[in-house]
Amino acid sequence: MFKNSLLYPEKDISNCGLAGFINKDKKRVDGSIITKIIANQHDRGNGLGGGFAVYGLYPEYEDKYVFHLMYEHQKAEEETESFLNKFFRVIKSEEIPTRQIEEIKNSPLHYRYFVELSDEKKPASLSLLSEEDYVVNRTIEINKNIDGAFVVSSGKNFAAFKGVGFPEDISKFFMLENYKGYAWTAHNRFPTNTPGWWGGAHPFTLLDFSIVHNGELSSYGINKRYVEMFGYECTMLTDSEVVAYLVDLLVRKHRLPFKVVCDIFSPPTWDYINNIEDKEIKEYHKKLRIVYGSALLNGPFGFIIGFNGGLVGLSDRIKLRPLVVVESGNTTYLSSEESSVLEVCNKIDSVWHPKAGEPVFAFYNDYKGE
Repeated sequence: MFKNSLLYPEKDISNCGLAGFINKDKKRVDGSIITKIIANQHDRGNGLGGGFAVYGLYPEYEDKYVFHLMYEHQKAEEETESFLNKFFRVIKSEEIPTRQIEEIKNSPLHYRYFVELSDEKKPASLSLLSEEDYVVNRTIEINKNIDGAFVVSSGKNFAAFKGVGFPEDISKFFMLENYKGYAWTAHNRFPTNTPGWWGGAHPFTLLDFSIVHNGELSSYGINKRYVEMFGYECTMLTDSEVVAYLVDLLVRKHRLPFKVVCDIFSPPTWDYINNIEDKEIKEYHKKLRIVYGSALLNGPFGFIIGFNGGLVGLSDRIKLRPLVVVESGNTTYLSSEESSVLEVCNKIDSVWHPKAGEPVFAFYNDYKGE
């Protein structure tokens, strides 16, 4: 131990905080529950980032893509709206309602757009893209080329709300008590290596995929170069963003089951693989390490992935970040802290702590995927 703690302070490796829950029967509940859970992890953040993702909140537009955008200035709004009208049929557009509170300052503009694809608006150069690839392409184009505009989310019947502040203040600012969904995730940020700014708060999203992350990725450089080979662009100035793009690439484009994706993200070490006696299992892990080595996530992490089939939780292979699971009837909770879930959960069926690198799958009862 260092004798002089003032000269050699111990680093707190437990921040940030994350939480999520899913009602597997798709019962919709408002944002007050997830807000209370993440607010009980207040000391895991420092007020430089908070955010929420919610699934099932726009049932009246469930077949439309919903773009949530933040703008730093009026020109960005004008350019983005022109862009969206050029490439989509905009069904509805409106400013996202907010409540002015003392804790939230210097907020950008917040708008949402309900859009659908139109053949006559699709340029010939993009005609071969699938519907989802087209939306991804347009999302990346906005983030990359329109100064002051940032896509917060772009999925169907799903959206993210985030900003600079503690999550309970972000919830109050966006009035999340007025929204209902059947799955929610939340994040309380304590940035250490990247700036605290509105676009850099969690969740990070693409289509209906969302990610909240506690930790830091020492593999970010190679992960970033890998996804950029497939046309993705990292523009949010934080390592966590790349996980959302990796999930989209591996699950949607490469059509890998989430179990396989988790084995790619948090694989056994080579020493462990070389000592596996079952030849089939050994070959499985060897092939994943060889083919998808650039998608391996190195460094301490715990995260929750949201998508239109449910929630997935995962920690790094030596579990340097906490993750706990609480089961209560049709509801599954994932959190950095057990105590924060117990504040809202009256009936508990089970509490368990996944092992290092052990994935947690919480899918809707009607989900047919893997």
